[in-house]
Amino acid sequence: MAIAAIRLRHQQRRRKAIERFQRNHRAEPLLRRLSQIADQTLKKLFARAALPEECAVCAVGGYGRKELYPESDLDILILLPSTPTPSMAAGVEQLIASLWDTGLKAAHAVRTIAQCVSEARTDITTQTSLLDARWVCGSTPLVNELRQQLHDALNPQAFFLAKRAEMRQRHLRYQGTAYALEPNCKESPGALRDLQVLFWVAKAAGLGDTWSDIAHSGLLDDSELRAIKRVSTAFMRLRVELHLLCERREDRLLFDLQPRLATLYGFQDTDGRLASEVLMQRYYWAARVVSQLNLIFMQELEEHLLPAPNALPQFLDNDFEILNHRLHLREPELLPQQPALLFRSFLHLQQQPQLQGMTASTLRAIWHHRRLIDERFRSQPKHRQLFIQILQQPRGVLHALRLMTMLNILPRYLPPFRRIVGQMQHDLFHTYTVDQHTLMVVRNLRRFTMADHANEHPLAAELATDFQDYWVLYIAALFHDIAKGRGGNHSELGAEDALLFCHEHGLTEEQTTLVVFLVREHLQMSLVAQKRDIYDPAVVQEFASHLPNMHTLDALYMLTIADIKGTNPNIWNTWKAKLLDDLYHLTHKALRHQNTLPAGSFLAQRKQAAQNQLLERGIALEAVQRFWSVLDTDYFLRHDSEDIIWHSHELCPIWEQANFAYASVHALGNDHLHQVMVYAPDRSDLFMQLCQFFDQNGLGIQDARIYTTQHHWALDTFVIEVPAETAQQASFAQRLKHSLEHWLQQTPTTEEPEPTDYIAPYEAQARAFPITPTFELSLHGNHLWKLTIVTSDRKGLLYSLAKVFVSNGINLKSAKIMTLGLRVEDSFLLYSEHLQHQTHFKNFERQLAETL
Repeated sequence: MAIAAIRLRHQQRRRKAIERFQRNHRAEPLLRRLSQIADQTLKKLFARAALPEECAVCAVGGYGRKELYPESDLDILILLPSTPTPSMAAGVEQLIASLWDTGLKAAHAVRTIAQCVSEARTDITTQTSLLDARWVCGSTPLVNELRQQLHDALNPQAFFLAKRAEMRQRHLRYQGTAYALEPNCKESPGALRDLQVLFWVAKAAGLGDTWSDIAHSGLLDDSELRAIKRVSTAFMRLRVELHLLCERREDRLLFDLQPRLATLYGFQDTDGRLASEVLMQRYYWAARVVSQLNLIFMQELEEHLLPAPNALPQFLDNDFEILNHRLHLREPELLPQQPALLFRSFLHLQQQPQLQGMTASTLRAIWHHRRLIDERFRSQPKHRQLFIQILQQPRGVLHALRLMTMLNILPRYLPPFRRIVGQMQHDLFHTYTVDQHTLMVVRNLRRFTMADHANEHPLAAELATDFQDYWVLYIAALFHDIAKGRGGNHSELGAEDALLFCHEHGLTEEQTTLVVFLVREHLQMSLVAQKRDIYDPAVVQEFASHLPNMHTLDALYMLTIADIKGTNPNIWNTWKAKLLDDLYHLTHKALRHQNTLPAGSFLAQRKQAAQNQLLERGIALEAVQRFWSVLDTDYFLRHDSEDIIWHSHELCPIWEQANFAYASVHALGNDHLHQVMVYAPDRSDLFMQLCQFFDQNGLGIQDARIYTTQHHWALDTFVIEVPAETAQQASFAQRLKHSLEHWLQQTPTTEEPEPTDYIAPYEAQARAFPITPTFELSLHGNHLWKLTIVTSDRKGLLYSLAKVFVSNGINLKSAKIMTLGLRVEDSFLLYSEHLQHQTHFKNFERQLAETL
């Protein structure tokens, strides 16, 4: 048969098989059928190539297992009986050329048996691929001989150790989590590859050539076999859908693919959730089952292949012992009669630091008996007491909660928690599912108590040391986002759940009050610090008025830091740390002096502290007083002592003689943030010009304080984010100062930022899950207007807004910039004598809408 005919026949069969799948969505029959079609085509091409009969073609890898995905390569081994003769070489070349001519994407290797065995001994990837070798055409005895020699050379123990090490390295490449935003359904933790590793190791150990064979060997029971087949089928379909959707080999659930996949699966958006979030939750649930199976059976296989010396078990109590450094439940069959053993196992794990985990049989027993945790179990006082004890332990709290989540114990004990397992949030700044974010918050709270991490957050570490009943904060962490996705105010709903939990678990009235307050108000400290002017005593007093005592302030401060850092590690920086620290200290002082100090006293103390520092630095009192005479009360309200000292130290010697723009730049902490002060003759387009400068130099504005002195000079302060490679340059601050001063002396331009084809990963997420831009404009005083916007961040956003302000004759009085990943929530205080006119107001609103 001619190549063209073979190619056409191959394509027709593939197309029919795929069309059948698109009707019934059964992935496994499709993979088998595609493998059979490839087999048939290979046989025809082998016959045409006139290879000697003693040669053979084997399918290896996924193709060898009859799992050929629509866009995967055809992994084949052309097996030769000896070093190739000229006729063999010619036949091999003809076969490979015909594969390409037929349109088969083949990944081929040409080897003798000796070469295969030699490579398998030194390369675990080759050995694994050959483990799945399957005869397709040619010499059957040659393939049988290959299998026999590979079997004889295989060391099951060494194979297990190599595959486990390889798996751990692969997990590290994917940050060790199954809950990535764009997981790889083949390679990520909890994905197909983890199941395949179990299969390969079991097969190498001689436990069977199929999952059913492995189950019959005693490694799996019927329910475990069903679980493996169920999740394997689910991942197979997902991978097939990805290949067909992209028309290429694509195994990642990319942001732009998630909504399209959700449609294929029949999910729909609801008021509370996107269809893509439902899809991803199903994915994470399946990935967790794979992770559970992988955890249990990799340990089971280790105990089977690498049995430890027969050491005497160490008695713990009537139910538990330590066996080979692992916790062992003596009689798992007693679990239905004594379900408290479920929680006691985790408690022992925490209380015995020498333990290296649990035995496979114990893990298996806990997982199999997870359904014992029902309403009756949850209502038992002894079980509630055990759960509280787990939270109260001085070590191992996070590890216990993670393992309880992995084995589906925690989600069953806290039914509201079960609803957030695997729940994704496409809000452009959360990088974890809600359940994993919750455990990250617990982790961060734990770190405040550990000496090794004390330098990360010194104040939080100091507060944690003396905090009474610190474990209560873990309860607040577990409940702070537990109502996400239900609709309504998740903080209020979560507080209701927390109140019920506290009452049922016997917490004191004081402990209950604290937990409920923290859950209900867990966002407030972050919002006040990042959205409001915390150096205004009125703002601090208002915030303090909602806090019942300093103990609550301490708790809210620690939970806020743990929450922000557990949301997205990339949004935490020195500036956010400073804002929260300053708000804590100012609120602490306000609570200490509540109803004893007039509001003006705080301002007087701030000015006195700054003045003392300036005098110590050699600035004359008269010079300070002259400079401060052009600064009104608003300036001292909106700047802390450090900024007042910085501004005054720089400007006292020059401000009266200055007839040009002046800038000062210094690094802020250890990350890539810098503070920039600009002192220049005020004009309406100054903010626009500054935004343009920062944009063109790749500097992101994190915060802006706009102030005009009484003699009409601008005194503006910015916090900017600098690219890492730039920030590390020793001369950066000085070069930025000179560039900025030179820029401000030039004639302003209105050039737009240059477009770029590069799409950052978070920008791809923003395009797939866009935020509908919103803004609110309200009167805030005499000709003062407050503008708040929520939108996706983009290059040039502030510059575009500033142009709208200038074109409408609006003066910017202040700006609060809050960037959360790619989500911005900015607020501006604007001065305009025209906005009260309806026509001008509507025109301004229209331009804002167009800009956003």
